[in-house]
Amino acid sequence: MTGVVIGWKRKEPAFLLLYIVVVFIYFIHRTLQLAHEHRSKLYGLRPGWLFPHSLNDVSDAQWRNFRGNLPILTSVFALFAVVANALKAFLSLGAKGMAISWILISLSYLAYLHGAWYFFLFPQMLYSFLFLQIFARTKYFSFAIWVFNIFVLVCNRIYEGYSFSIFGEQWAYLDNFRGTFRWHICFNFVILRMLSFGYDYHWANQQRHFDQRKHIQRCHTCKSGGICYQLLQERSLPIDNFSFSVYLSYLVYAPLYLAGPIISFNAFASQLDMPARIFATRDVLWYGLRWIFSFMIIEIMNHLFHYNAFAVSGLWRSLSPMDMFIITYGVLNFMWLKFFLIWRYFRLWSLISGIEAPENMPRCINNCYNLESFWKNWHASYNRWLVRYIYIPLGGSRTKFLNIWVIFTFVAIWHDLEWKLLSWAWLTCLFFIPEMVAKSAISTLQVETASGELLSRELKAVAGAITITCLMVANFAGYVVGPSGVNWIISRFSSREGLPVLCWMMVTFYLAVKLILHIEDAKRKQQ
Repeated sequence: MTGVVIGWKRKEPAFLLLYIVVVFIYFIHRTLQLAHEHRSKLYGLRPGWLFPHSLNDVSDAQWRNFRGNLPILTSVFALFAVVANALKAFLSLGAKGMAISWILISLSYLAYLHGAWYFFLFPQMLYSFLFLQIFARTKYFSFAIWVFNIFVLVCNRIYEGYSFSIFGEQWAYLDNFRGTFRWHICFNFVILRMLSFGYDYHWANQQRHFDQRKHIQRCHTCKSGGICYQLLQERSLPIDNFSFSVYLSYLVYAPLYLAGPIISFNAFASQLDMPARIFATRDVLWYGLRWIFSFMIIEIMNHLFHYNAFAVSGLWRSLSPMDMFIITYGVLNFMWLKFFLIWRYFRLWSLISGIEAPENMPRCINNCYNLESFWKNWHASYNRWLVRYIYIPLGGSRTKFLNIWVIFTFVAIWHDLEWKLLSWAWLTCLFFIPEMVAKSAISTLQVETASGELLSRELKAVAGAITITCLMVANFAGYVVGPSGVNWIISRFSSREGLPVLCWMMVTFYLAVKLILHIEDAKRKQQ
């Protein structure tokens, strides 16, 4: 029996790979047909540039704005990087000198982004800093800082960034100078930075212990002479680093201001004076070339498949269950690649400017088969932030079944005040609980035989198939159909036409997870 199991385990990866390749070929073929059949009904298509007579899908407003502003953004950030690096090299500026330099550089950037409305940012930043001077050393710190920042976040959204007319009609003319981006949307990231500064300042006053020597012994990067992000984040900083100039430069640091990735205050302040030196010049160059390659992939996708246009146009409601699944899967891949490019673009300019931030998309969406790995690899810097400033202060793994509800509710409110985002958050929590229970049960099993290992792998594959399906439903509800559309999706796939498709989906995801497990085994053997 053991010999049969081992023999099949050797042949199984080839079969699984062949099956997945055939599925992707079918997806590509069918999507091309759908795009051709419905092209005249799709919203957001513009004349393309890659192929003759092609149309480019720019129906996603976020991607359209980013793509359209790429030339000016690149020119601006190239200038910023040259100025910042030149000042540091020729004037030998330390942390406070670089902080003031980045404040001056970033203020010009904010003036372009927000016009006259960028004056609304600074009172809130100042109030937050003064607020922390009062509460940072008290036992009421956590309660006070969260009430203050949630209040600011909600008010900014309710009043949509306020208006100069509230100060009198003589100031109303300034409302016409709003710049190119709404300041209160960007301020969501500033809220995270204010909270990060507050907690790091609070912990510095408490002299929180971090075993730096033990970390260096275990960390390959730190052993080889570099400084990893965890060390930058966890080691204590002198209280002098928590000055108003360093605080303000952290909040408005131009390369990461618009979209992140999110970096903790400790990690940022540590690198103002001494860069981490993790990336050599050739590594940064290769990082940029990979970004260009990925940009070409999304351009090809948007020229040929028009996934997002199907979602925006609402045409997915008229499709068969199989076609609806293909489009939904394509939309999620488009979203992943869109955020991958946006976050890596700004991280690249931060690296060039001397500040290393966490990678936001370290793993492809198609290589995540459980919710935990998905959230660790989708907006990963935000996940790190949530773990450090919410999950651990609330008790960590001891209260994880409660923590996830608090965390995902905050994530939904942080994104926007919409019911469909709250429905996405709570659906995700509901799907998370069975996974956590199953993981706890599987971890108690003692796998000592080949048969036992096979059983454990099968359970992981089945659980992965269910999780991926639930994840697709949650994200489709949150970003496309809203909570009212969930019942429609369920009824569609529970119909006589939809049930076979649902079963096929589950089998396909099950086989895909098994292939991922084989790849992970191969990587472990190479280490």
